Amino acid sequence: MGKWRPRGYCRGNMQCRQEVPATLSSSEVLFTRTQPQPLPADALGPWAVVSRLYMTPGQGYGHQVQDEGLPPAPSPPPAMSSSGKDHLGASSSEPLPVIIVGNGPSGICLSYLLSGYTPYVKPDAIHPHPLLQRKLTEAPGVSILDQDLDYLSEGLEGRSQSPVALLFDALLRPDTDFGGNMKSVLTWKHRKEHAIPHVVLGRNLPGGAWHSIEGSMVTLSQGQWMGLPDLEVKDWMQKKRRGLRNSRATAGDIAHYYRDYVVKKGLGHNFVSGAVVTAVEWGTPNPNSCGAQDSSPLFQVSGFLSRDQGRQPYSLWARNVVLATGTFDSPARLGIPGEALPFIHHELSALEAATRVGALTPASDPVLIIGAGLSAADAVLYARHYNIPVIHAFRRAVDDPGLVFNQLPKMLYPEYHKVHQMMREQSILSPSPYEGYRSLPGHRLLCFKEDCQAVFQDLKGVEKVFEVSLVLVLIGSHPDLSFLPGAGADFAVDPDQPLSTKRNPIDVDPFTYQSTRQEGLYAMGPLAGDNFVRFVQGGALAVASSLLRKETRKPP
Repeated sequence: MGKWRPRGYCRGNMQCRQEVPATLSSSEVLFTRTQPQPLPADALGPWAVVSRLYMTPGQGYGHQVQDEGLPPAPSPPPAMSSSGKDHLGASSSEPLPVIIVGNGPSGICLSYLLSGYTPYVKPDAIHPHPLLQRKLTEAPGVSILDQDLDYLSEGLEGRSQSPVALLFDALLRPDTDFGGNMKSVLTWKHRKEHAIPHVVLGRNLPGGAWHSIEGSMVTLSQGQWMGLPDLEVKDWMQKKRRGLRNSRATAGDIAHYYRDYVVKKGLGHNFVSGAVVTAVEWGTPNPNSCGAQDSSPLFQVSGFLSRDQGRQPYSLWARNVVLATGTFDSPARLGIPGEALPFIHHELSALEAATRVGALTPASDPVLIIGAGLSAADAVLYARHYNIPVIHAFRRAVDDPGLVFNQLPKMLYPEYHKVHQMMREQSILSPSPYEGYRSLPGHRLLCFKEDCQAVFQDLKGVEKVFEVSLVLVLIGSHPDLSFLPGAGADFAVDPDQPLSTKRNPIDVDPFTYQSTRQEGLYAMGPLAGDNFVRFVQGGALAVASSLLRKETRKPP
């Protein structure tokens, strides 16, 4: 993966972008992954065996089998079928109820709910939405997790396509879309008897990609929208003697907030940092096998821990797996000749690095920036800040309604609208009042040549060749689900098309977020089409409610 740069940020002192409506693409984000931090010897706590974990009856979830110095682990369950059709043989091991893959805001919020923290409506609360208020009064004293989420969310509208996301957001921030700051109508109670044992696997520290973003970046999203349940960002920052910048927070503060949230809520024992997942497989236990209680699938999650002495493999078993990995793992590529040449890059960090070492100056050949989204706009702003000449190429027309700039309020996003204006007015074929920038609207890139040349074709079919110093291809990104069969494509809304959080997310039930094609497999966050931190929490609510109902139905 490399370094990460999620949507919501720009570089240095430049203005940064706000999270845009969920109908807009989260693929306009550049992520890069840093290497995970090494883990202490007991990194997996009670859940692991570095190399293998097997739980036997009577041991419970707190039993740990070490690599050295203790008797060997019990025999593992047989190999599992990635197709989900093969039956498993007999096994005496006890699987975990839930494994969460991904430790960003989605995974943290779900861990909070699975740890027994339960939302109730305050007895004296009055919600400004009349229909929702009436429904909330019909079940006083009943937790939101135990209510019918389909019924409660009916009739709500907002900037998400997920009804449960709109519901939870409305309960946490009742009037935020109308400019208000009404307190949440929820109160939280810690009910340990409702906790479901689980483990959260992540490459980075809790907070995920936020720890890989440069701390000085500032989001245009309001700080309050970045918060998780029962700990407002502004309250946390006041205690840290930090301040919001025009209601915005820095990436460093948000990363610190997420990590601190896990500590303050007592969730740390559930989290494993530096854990890379390489395979998720499953099968159905043989009903005639010893210890098989039902026909629900059993999942095997395998991977390795990144440590000072190298990689150490692990294998965990679970009844349910939740995918919360985000979507910025793999930058999209053009798929044209020459794209692998050394002057072609797919991360904004390449431009930053070349500028920092003096490889790019105002006297250099232009930097070619490919793309018409917010990441490409960030690259244009960065290059112009250092007076580096830019050629900006994109296939869409400038006035295309689907172009992200045409969907952003000008008052909130003056920098991006300035880029949009430049895209419109600074065509390569027209005189330019802005020195050092030219746009190539409606152009298709054909190939790159070894002598730092880019070959384009315009709308009339005429080929054009440009000398460039560096190329940034910023056309979105794709989730990396290579650990799933078929890289997860079989679980998309349209299995015949590539998985895409913008056009073809994982197909889930809207009120449980369980895959429509595989029992026990859940997806949340961008993988399920929820691209805002404020809305991914609704997915956590849906998953937690579904898992709690499963636990209630389990035979004694």
